[in-house]
Amino acid sequence: MKAFVSEKYGPPEMLRMAEVKKPTPAADEALVKVLAVSVNPADWRSMRAKPFFSRATMGLLRPKHRILGGDIAGRVEAVGGDVNQFKPGDEVYANLLDHGNGGFAEYVSVPVEAMSFKPANLSFEEAAAVPMAGVTALQGVRHHGEIRAGQRVLINGASGGIGTFAVQIAKSYGSEVTGVTSTRNIDLVGSLGADHVVDYTTTDFFRSGRRYDLILDTIGNLSVRDLRRALVEGGQAAVVGFTSVAKLIGVSLRGGKDIAIVSAHVATTDLEYLANLIEAGKVRPHIDRRYPFADIPAAISYLEQGHARGKVVVGAP
Repeated sequence: MKAFVSEKYGPPEMLRMAEVKKPTPAADEALVKVLAVSVNPADWRSMRAKPFFSRATMGLLRPKHRILGGDIAGRVEAVGGDVNQFKPGDEVYANLLDHGNGGFAEYVSVPVEAMSFKPANLSFEEAAAVPMAGVTALQGVRHHGEIRAGQRVLINGASGGIGTFAVQIAKSYGSEVTGVTSTRNIDLVGSLGADHVVDYTTTDFFRSGRRYDLILDTIGNLSVRDLRRALVEGGQAAVVGFTSVAKLIGVSLRGGKDIAIVSAHVATTDLEYLANLIEAGKVRPHIDRRYPFADIPAAISYLEQGHARGKVVVGAP
């Protein structure tokens, strides 16, 4: 089968198309024909081994996993002997980040614990945009933030892949949502349902005196001091990703119980929950750009620039 292969660390241009062996599903896996994938910051970080200490798990000198790609949507082609909840022909979506990736290929073996039936009202490309970003947003506001109706919720980075989901998920709980974004994305964040939109290029929202029950920082560029200053007493903040190792260390050492680092692990139950929200019309992925499979390096390069509005997806191989 065809796949994009990463032989050594470096920029997206180092990815090469190659013929590799088609996988055989294990007893608890399904073989999925990939019909769409999305690219995530985890892809370019893995390619460049950033931060450097991540090589301890990804491979010291070269990538342990040659085929990247965590988010996929496709059709089941075969199932392992212990799989009875899926059958050939089923339309599914999944995230493989915790299972060695492998999505930048024509076929991939997917553990059933990381997949679910694709939302019926989404195309394959739209469905591929959901798993990692959608589950990270969901776990950020629900598992770490314990969101409830009537809360004031702040989403920093509301126009990004995670942020666009977070705004909609928070609204589905009946929260009052404030989205923080740049000037060019104000209308987008408003269209997602945010009650208030703050332009960080013109407004210092920490000086407004407004406080929040829950903050989801999808950028990781806020200090612990600023987060605490913007929380009500007993409020909680969840941080996704970091702009620097210093920010990561700061939250790790000083965050305490009220400021948590979100390390999302995609599971079937969360994918099922998102599918229900999507099919009910409460959440929908926002896609910035679509690329053909042959242009995966270009898709990753665009995402790495940090200006994507929502998700970047890639069509079938």
